[in-house]
Amino acid sequence: MALKSKHLLGLEGVTREEITEILDTAATFKEILQRPIPKVPTLRGKTVVNLFYEDSTRTRISFELAEKRLSADTVNFSASGSSVKKGESLRDTVRNIAAMKIDMVIVRHRSAGVPLFLTKCIDASVINAGDGMHEHPTQALLDMMTLREKYGTLDGLKVAIIGDISHSRVAGSNMRGLKTMGAEVLVCGPQTLMPRDIETFGVGVCHSVDEAIGWADALNVLRIQLERQDAGLFPSLREYHNEYGITRRRLEKAGRDLTVMHPGPINRGVELENDLADSEFSVILDQVTNGVAVRMAVLYLLSGAEEAVS
Repeated sequence: MALKSKHLLGLEGVTREEITEILDTAATFKEILQRPIPKVPTLRGKTVVNLFYEDSTRTRISFELAEKRLSADTVNFSASGSSVKKGESLRDTVRNIAAMKIDMVIVRHRSAGVPLFLTKCIDASVINAGDGMHEHPTQALLDMMTLREKYGTLDGLKVAIIGDISHSRVAGSNMRGLKTMGAEVLVCGPQTLMPRDIETFGVGVCHSVDEAIGWADALNVLRIQLERQDAGLFPSLREYHNEYGITRRRLEKAGRDLTVMHPGPINRGVELENDLADSEFSVILDQVTNGVAVRMAVLYLLSGAEEAVS
């Protein structure tokens, strides 16, 4: 099954059937990744440009690995070493790259709406790797894949998203995707880090982390994004950890098997107790592994490739 759009700009409007297709395809690719030679010729002859205007470690490496595992030709672009530093506009940069006959663009940018803008400038498929505080669809997809692997289904699953909701594109995509897939979603954080329009997402809202832990099956814990915040949204990092940090004591008090997730990078000792990311509660490294499989699936489904993935 092909996706309805040739682009993946976000999970808003993406159907349950399409998300299921992506997750099922990712499961197939994950099996391929476990082979002695984890590579298939599915995208041989396709050229993919990684267009990153923001720093990235996990997402960029994950997309690059996904492209290489599919045998695509990969071109990496970094704004810091490009003509952008000489004043070249985004539109001119992208149109010049497109003139080199590319098939797909992976874009990360600090401004919301840039992936949509690119679709109006070029014919290549565009995949959003994070745009401002808007969406980060492949992160939400790999989060959903990780939860589906552990629980078997997303229907009725209770997921609490905890932390800096206002500034998180991960929260935006997860709320949309999880709701589409039948999960119950609760967001938890300080009032100052909660979007004013949070009710429009159809999720529950609370400001007590203990209440959220008591309700949830899984916790998706977000990084405090100091680079996107105005000063004074909370007293201090120490105070934030005391009020909203996820600790072993809090999890054990719940008295049941809880799952801890994090999109990374982790501020240890702030949103998560120092060793909790490495504990029996954590599926964080599973998220990283699933990220490659999900991005392989998205690239494959948007490429129009007809070759079997097996």
